[in-house]
Amino acid sequence: MPIFTRADTAVDGRPGMCKSAVVDSVTLHVAARRYLMDRYAELVDQYATLPDQGRVGFGYSTEAYRIFPRYNVVEAMLAQVERLDPDRLPDQPSLLAWLVEAAATARSPFTEPASNEVAATVMAEERRLFSSAVREWAGCGDLRVQPLPYRRVLTSAESAARQQQLQRRWGLVDRMWHPMIAAEAPPEVLVLVEAVMWDLPEAVTHVRTALRAAGGGRVTELREYGEEYLIDVDLVAPRYTGAEGVWSDDTLTWIAYASHEGTVAFGGRLAAALPTLWPDLDRWRWSP
Repeated sequence: MPIFTRADTAVDGRPGMCKSAVVDSVTLHVAARRYLMDRYAELVDQYATLPDQGRVGFGYSTEAYRIFPRYNVVEAMLAQVERLDPDRLPDQPSLLAWLVEAAATARSPFTEPASNEVAATVMAEERRLFSSAVREWAGCGDLRVQPLPYRRVLTSAESAARQQQLQRRWGLVDRMWHPMIAAEAPPEVLVLVEAVMWDLPEAVTHVRTALRAAGGGRVTELREYGEEYLIDVDLVAPRYTGAEGVWSDDTLTWIAYASHEGTVAFGGRLAAALPTLWPDLDRWRWSP
């Protein structure tokens, strides 16, 4: 099913000829997020097809440099776009200016400095592609975009406040929890092997079902490094991605923690609810 459509015609990728009208801020913001998310996935898939993962000796092939700097800059642009609150978007002209600025200036440790001329060239090309796309969408009043769950990059103050709350309520140490901290885990803490969150599709479904039953409010996702988010329950996936993660919500009645040691731990309402939803959960319990 196409992501972008006009009111009368479905098209793949960006829309073609549009009516002379102005798209609303919500549609424009979703279109920008969807474009960047799909472009990132496309480029990662392209890179995965390279022989030897793009490596040549201790460096990278020219073909690798034509791809991975692209997805790095796309990821940086997406993070900048998602600093805006989807519930409180500015008016359309201001939003368009923000998106164009994000295309020109979004940075991350993986985009600066450019590795070589090839990397610099392809990153600049991705910036132009995104900037051109949002300008076109802005004048496409008949643009239709499939909705996306809520996701917003937390401010540093929000991240720090949630970390302090979790330290007081759950004994979080920095961004680590059981079984990776010195304190002994209470009996009510449920610790599973983290691989189940990748290998068994129902595992994440069980977590989301339990969270919806607990109220289904938005969830904070803190990470060992990288961006941290406020997300809808539909996006919660307590997995180790190379950066340890901690999940909770404003009630502080539950916590989840995915560690680099192959564990995922649950506390509070989640630890109590999961065994009632997951008939064979015991086979995935972690033992030290």
